[in-house]
Amino acid sequence: MSEHSAHGPHPALPQTLERHCDVAVIGGSAAGLAGALQIARQRRSVIVVDDGTPRNAPAAHMHGYLGREGVAPGELRTVGREEVRSYGAEVLIGRVVGAHHRDDGRFQLDLTGGHTLVTRRVLAATGLTDDLPRIDGLDEQWGRGVIHCPFCHGFEVRDRRLVQIVTNPLHLHQTALFRHLADHLTAVLHDPAGIDEEVLDTLTASGVAVERHRVRRVLAAPEGNVSGVELDDGCVLDADAVVVGPRFRARVEVLAGAGLTAGPHPTGVGDALAVDPRGETAVPGIYAAGNLTDPSLQALPSAAQGSQVGAMIAFSLAEEDLRSAARLSGEEADWDHRYSGDDQAWSGNPNGTLVHEIRVQAPGSALDVGAGEGADALWLAEHGWRVTATDISGNALARARAEAERRGLSLDLIHGDVNDPAPFGTQTFDLVSLQYGSFKRTPDQRGLRNLLDAVAPGGTLLVVHHDLSPMLEPIDVASQTRMYDPEAFVGVDEIAAALSADPGTWRIEVHETRPRPPGAASIHHINDVVLRATRRAS
Repeated sequence: MSEHSAHGPHPALPQTLERHCDVAVIGGSAAGLAGALQIARQRRSVIVVDDGTPRNAPAAHMHGYLGREGVAPGELRTVGREEVRSYGAEVLIGRVVGAHHRDDGRFQLDLTGGHTLVTRRVLAATGLTDDLPRIDGLDEQWGRGVIHCPFCHGFEVRDRRLVQIVTNPLHLHQTALFRHLADHLTAVLHDPAGIDEEVLDTLTASGVAVERHRVRRVLAAPEGNVSGVELDDGCVLDADAVVVGPRFRARVEVLAGAGLTAGPHPTGVGDALAVDPRGETAVPGIYAAGNLTDPSLQALPSAAQGSQVGAMIAFSLAEEDLRSAARLSGEEADWDHRYSGDDQAWSGNPNGTLVHEIRVQAPGSALDVGAGEGADALWLAEHGWRVTATDISGNALARARAEAERRGLSLDLIHGDVNDPAPFGTQTFDLVSLQYGSFKRTPDQRGLRNLLDAVAPGGTLLVVHHDLSPMLEPIDVASQTRMYDPEAFVGVDEIAAALSADPGTWRIEVHETRPRPPGAASIHHINDVVLRATRRAS
């Protein structure tokens, strides 16, 4: 939580941002999200950066995933994002372009748009790229009529005519599986180097047709489905689907600056990033999971490995904090960094909506949640309110304290987060104000309950938030990263829904979007969402 939140930087500040967290996850598919979930549940701040280019994007359905059999790959990612966000982990839409080890022992990730993440641990879950043989028509059918895995898509092509394009002796280990599935199977030795003739004799004796000519192209029927394979001698093999073994290339380039590269996988069909049994790479503090580390992993074992490695990362952080006798908060570190410079972060003006909404309300006790540098709290104190101001950032509160002393005003300052147990003690307030503040989600809605419980009977809750609809518009991840994830935070509509669900306690007086008053520091948001409600007197 902090004044004017993080959704709009001061015009005088650079438009590139540096954020801090406990763990940065590169890649938001099965392994990355599973790891993020484990870590977030250990009350660590987690930021996932995902560029939306999963390996299984061409596939219409995902198979072999218990409990999610047959769903579209995008559906798993959507559900996974919702789950990690429910614990306050953020999923940033963007791309990591580099990683470096800092002198202080932490890591810096460079993102598109010139932004950076500073993190104690890195979990790389970038996956792999399938390099297909250079055969006309193969790329166009990849993930549809051209498949590579009998477990991923074999059942869907059962009792049909299959042509398997063999480019490596290892690919023949799948042939027995496809023979059992297919009505008719032909193995084409596109690259016969290293293939054992005894293996071919066994295949032929079992009824698998073997062709020794190279493939010229994959053919498609007018409706777009695979219809056959043309060999370089002009012969056409009828086919309903084509099996091909790609070469696997680990997507590890972004880690080169940290000293990591991929090495040959023992199978000889690609490369992978080596990790120890805990998932840690050769660079302490950088972990990896998913088929980045093992090309054979499907979505389910990738998620399982990501979950296991996430647990190992949580152990490593806990043990490090134990040795230093510290209980560090990545969330607090992120906010403290934003208030660490010499310059004032925000305008210093009270929010115009706060001034407007309480202009006729008699002064009493007020709680300013996410007070930041204290502009709103100071204005309330100047107008006769007894003000308690709270923020997760000690640096922000130090600025508020200094300004209060300069003006000769009294503020009761609380250093803490709204998600803490009883963050405001047992006191209730005539006015509870959340001005552009933000606090992370938890499944039990602790922060939301704490916020509402702080309003005294007959008191007012005033929430003002940015209209975040511009943040939901698509961006080009090749050039930009969206540095905040509003869905990881409790939003004004969620607060309004909680009030509406309890009409015996709350009366909503205002819930609307309106133009933002002048004087605020943010330049990115034109409209505000305003929610004002009264707790009914008991």
